[in-house]
Amino acid sequence: MMKRFYKLVSSKKSGKWFFIHLDNKPVKTPLGQDLKVPTQALADAIIMEWASQGEKVKPETMPLTQILTTAIDKIRDRDKITESCMRYLDTDLVCYWTKEPEDMAKLHKAEWGKWVKWFERQFEVPLYTTTKIDALIQDEEAHKRVWNYIESLDDYYFTIVQIMTSMSGSLILALAFSEADISPDEIFAASYLEELHRSEIYNEALHGVAPNEQAERDAFIKDAKAARVFLDLANIYE
Repeated sequence: MMKRFYKLVSSKKSGKWFFIHLDNKPVKTPLGQDLKVPTQALADAIIMEWASQGEKVKPETMPLTQILTTAIDKIRDRDKITESCMRYLDTDLVCYWTKEPEDMAKLHKAEWGKWVKWFERQFEVPLYTTTKIDALIQDEEAHKRVWNYIESLDDYYFTIVQIMTSMSGSLILALAFSEADISPDEIFAASYLEELHRSEIYNEALHGVAPNEQAERDAFIKDAKAARVFLDLANIYE
């Protein structure tokens, strides 16, 4: 957190980019890169984040700026990050189902199963699931097709896939998110399937969720919604 040092927030277009300015000076990322976006719509949303700050600049209230900074500064060694994401494919959340209790087994099959089927339709390759604790090894062709898909993404989609994979524990859900086939609320529900089921059992709607757990859930939904907005605004036709 730092003291607000600027009065005016604006953007200036140069070529195909919109550069964010504070008091007519370009904003730099922590690594000294220009804070720039490809659309006026995204520039306006980021301007709003900076303009709405009070006496202190609070980065946690600026999710679009944080995503953009990640896309500019941190997504440099793409192969290394892709490898990190790909490791989730064999340990993916939605591929590990339980046999009991029966109600949870049914939930896994119904709710996680539909994203397994989504993957198989999207990539035209089988995806294995298991009810055992032993790690799966997905088909080599599945790895190849997902790798090629991720490699084809621009830096913005690549950043969102990396963020959502880490948040959800599922590369499959992150891929569906990048295709806009799963909403922020749906990816939250899939990621927290077991926790939300326990909440129903213990009637947490009446008694309340533990504060730290509620804060974690709220942060997930906030970040997922910001990720969706970021992609939508970055792809508005100018």
